[in-house]
Amino acid sequence: MTAIARALDRATQALKKSSDTPRLDAELLMAHSLGIERDTLLLSKQEGAAPAAFAGFIERRKDGEPVAYITGKRAFWNIELEVGPGALVPRPDSETLIAAAVEHFAGKPGPKRILDLGTGPGTLLLAALDQWPKATGIGVDSSDEALGYARRNAKRLGLAERAHFKRGDWAKGISEKFDLVLINPPYVAEGEELGPGVAEYEPAEALFAGEEGLAEYRRLAPEIGRLLTAGGLAAVEIGHEQDEAVGELLKEHGLEPRLARDLAGRPRAMLI
Repeated sequence: MTAIARALDRATQALKKSSDTPRLDAELLMAHSLGIERDTLLLSKQEGAAPAAFAGFIERRKDGEPVAYITGKRAFWNIELEVGPGALVPRPDSETLIAAAVEHFAGKPGPKRILDLGTGPGTLLLAALDQWPKATGIGVDSSDEALGYARRNAKRLGLAERAHFKRGDWAKGISEKFDLVLINPPYVAEGEELGPGVAEYEPAEALFAGEEGLAEYRRLAPEIGRLLTAGGLAAVEIGHEQDEAVGELLKEHGLEPRLARDLAGRPRAMLI
């Protein structure tokens, strides 16, 4: 066993109390410390000792800091995003919204105009613009810090001319209609338990939404219908136990939502 392999085994054991994915975290942090991709780490034999930085990365992860904040990046759909403190870490669950949009526009020209409300580091808008090269769009967020990541991501991905980011309060002041509206609001109930390090490190305003986790859905529900073109799609992310509650809120405003599930089969988005 190489020194790197032994270091990975020790790190995996050390992370078991602070992570649900200790081996994955260890591999990502080792690859980052070596300056290579995880695939390269797994597919080639790495000789020599583990880089000195690796031990520090593991200590930070043991304290609960998200891997994405340590490495400064996170893969999402077909793109890689710069992330860090002040921006919500993109989750694989949110890919459900892009997958639903791909299905909706299958066999069609695709959306021309896209709106991403609560864009964070540009997650959904940039993934959608990468998916549909002729589209343009707007990403809205209330955080200047998150928007800074979004603009840097757009530039690095070659999408800056097609993506406009603005500070705002959801759809307030927006009168345009869009072919695709993507929304990932905060939906965690105040006081709800989250995974290790999430509440401690990620921005609270992107996570928590009142006692029931429904506060922002109540604000968004009256707006969604007016934002959509005929034949368009709105995809709204939800917590996996919120499908009935959010569905009822949307129906109260004349919308006809249907449910989309994530890869684990859990409710993950309402589609309008």
